[in-house]
Amino acid sequence: MLNKATIASDWLAGCAGCHMSLLDIDERLVTLLEHASLHATPITDLKHPPAQGVDVGLLEGCINNSSTERVAREMRARCRVLVALGDCAVFGGVPTLRNGVGCCAALNRAYVETESTFEGRVPKDPELAVMQDARALDQVVKVDVYLPGCPPPPEAILHVLLELAAGRKPALTGKNLDWH
Repeated sequence: MLNKATIASDWLAGCAGCHMSLLDIDERLVTLLEHASLHATPITDLKHPPAQGVDVGLLEGCINNSSTERVAREMRARCRVLVALGDCAVFGGVPTLRNGVGCCAALNRAYVETESTFEGRVPKDPELAVMQDARALDQVVKVDVYLPGCPPPPEAILHVLLELAAGRKPALTGKNLDWH
């Protein structure tokens, strides 16, 4: 196959469980790589999607600071189809629980009020990301395919990637979401 689909992935605010589920495709990764090539992922040396773009971008995790927002916007600009991978990307997930207390209170608790903190202070440096309320991916960028799950099963991830590599929009209903 001469023209393989190109794929890039990244993670935002989350636990990396979706990428672990991607790796749990195991030997079927060989099948996937017959139809697609990986150009940048958190599990490879290449960390950013190429400037010329890719066919498919996968993002796991939610947007919760200026850095994750920048990564999401860059992936959206550099991919033809963007997949929200996992519950954090699709719905906001567990990180949105922080929204109930607010950014300032969360930072204060983490850096000043913890039992193990000694002379704590919230770090302030222009190099650090600015904390924001946690949000689902589609609250910041356009999403083309939603693959929920915490994490999505490897079979569902493989199904989505093979369908997209073949130029088809994956059907994500019924058996395609219930692999167990």
